[in-house]
Amino acid sequence: MTQKPRRTFTDEQKAEAVRIVGQSGKPVSQVAQEMGLTESALRKWVKQAQIDRSGDTQGSLTSAERQELNTLRRDLKRVRMERDFLKKAATFFARESSDRTR
Repeated sequence: MTQKPRRTFTDEQKAEAVRIVGQSGKPVSQVAQEMGLTESALRKWVKQAQIDRSGDTQGSLTSAERQELNTLRRDLKRVRMERDFLKKAATFFARESSDRTR
């Protein structure tokens, strides 16, 4: 069983699919089939659009919050790597300078 290559969709394409679900009154499964999408992907997009529209600060993250969270996680990972490198460098130079003084 081979997998299809993963497709990517723009925010505009996702918004259009969500709009069709909302305006057509058709079930998500039917719209997904008509548009050649997986039902699970379209359901996820519809759910995220509802979260973004509600503005509810409790519960799930909005798209903007999710993007900010991903950016912060990436930055934190980079900063931790830099910190670890600096600790190792400081240890190395401290050891080297103490070896020279002997």
